Amino acid sequence: MYHPNENNYFDDQISVHIDKVKIITEDNIELLGWYHQKDLKRYKTILFFHGNAGSLENRIHKLNHFREMDVNFLIIAWRGFSGNKGKPTEKGLYQDGKSALNWLLNKGIKEENIIIYGESLGTGVATHLSQNKNFAGIILETPFTSMVDAAKTFYPYIPVGLLLKDKFDNKNKIKNITAPVLVMHGEADQIVPFFMGKKIYEIANEPKYSYFTKNDNHMMEYDENLIKALNSFIKSLN
Repeated sequence: MYHPNENNYFDDQISVHIDKVKIITEDNIELLGWYHQKDLKRYKTILFFHGNAGSLENRIHKLNHFREMDVNFLIIAWRGFSGNKGKPTEKGLYQDGKSALNWLLNKGIKEENIIIYGESLGTGVATHLSQNKNFAGIILETPFTSMVDAAKTFYPYIPVGLLLKDKFDNKNKIKNITAPVLVMHGEADQIVPFFMGKKIYEIANEPKYSYFTKNDNHMMEYDENLIKALNSFIKSLN
């Protein structure tokens, strides 16, 4: 489930200013974070939870586009990723996400000024932490209904529901989110089937928005149309 050493991008150079920060979890694991502060009073802050493969460097192409938006952001590497100690588990990732959120809150950033952004596996942490909260908004990129559902698409004859410890039940937790939600997914996704993202969108409470494409695979193209959808959603939260 977790592939910290997989590398999807090799040549991307960060073009937005970041400060490397250390975030300590409740179980005393030190996490690497990249923090960009543009203007805390004027702009919302994105808390970015990445997917199940690769390092923070693999998200540089996305972070560079954030430079063009009126946002601050914090992206963290999970335990076991990007040189962090520890072993990733569902419970551990929830602790990591909560610790990152508390780090922002301790800087004086209010809950209602935070946008939670989950990418793939990160959508499981995003939905978990966003239940019954007053966040500005939630962005879910290529979300799955649950990890059990996703595993069944690859192993239909194995009782994955009994074997899989980390379940990340998005389809039930999304019902407890009242903040505005943007769901992004491509129909050509070979990892998380598109019908799952569509189902998450259908279950989500209003206000909700979608950015669905025909040709995007699991790694969605950060093109002009996607950037426009992100900008439109972020501006709607002001």
